[in-house]
Amino acid sequence: MRLLLAAILFTVPVPAVAQMSETQVRAEAAALTRRVEVLEGSRAIRNLQRAFGFYVDRGLWADAATLFAADGTIEIGADGVYQGPQRIEEYLRRLHGGQEGLVYGQLNEWVTLQPAIVVADDAMSATARWRDLGMLGQYRSHAEWRDGIYENTYVREGGVWKINSLHLYVNFVAPYAQGWARLDEGEGLARSQASVDFPPDRPFTAAPAPFPAVQVPPFSAPHPVTGRAVQ
Repeated sequence: MRLLLAAILFTVPVPAVAQMSETQVRAEAAALTRRVEVLEGSRAIRNLQRAFGFYVDRGLWADAATLFAADGTIEIGADGVYQGPQRIEEYLRRLHGGQEGLVYGQLNEWVTLQPAIVVADDAMSATARWRDLGMLGQYRSHAEWRDGIYENTYVREGGVWKINSLHLYVNFVAPYAQGWARLDEGEGLARSQASVDFPPDRPFTAAPAPFPAVQVPPFSAPHPVTGRAVQ
């Protein structure tokens, strides 16, 4: 509180501070606290999502799974929904070959770009939209591009930000050599063998519509200028 009161003294002209009642000063301090918590939440969520990408990049399945809330979920493409850190860890492991870490020559780059983060006023929850660019493959065997959009939610559990739901709307997975222009209808997205052998807790929440169809994952956040829902 003392630091916030000091911040008010520096941000509000001295004559104005002198005229403020204790109630007004405390209200101003509370408003500044909320602003700081929202800003810190945005920073923490960036680090959280980037950590997920780096951990999955190198096959650190347990580290990636512990970024999720106790009842957090993950949904990738047409694979369905997996809930809870233990289920998420096993799904990620099976999705990448079933072993701990990556094997020699395995490429698994989850490049996460274009963050659009909206933290709730109480700084207890948030949404974020990201662009996914995947570079995937196995040395001297196969190579693919992946394109998609994340529409995620986050919660603060015990004072720590965690992923509440991660939903990757996969637009396509295309061979590196031939590219996405030669994909046939529906060819760019298929259910993984991992989800067949290790069934999800729930089916997918929205029917996938991969490239060349125009897929617009729903926007959780309102338009930043008009404040209206984006349809």
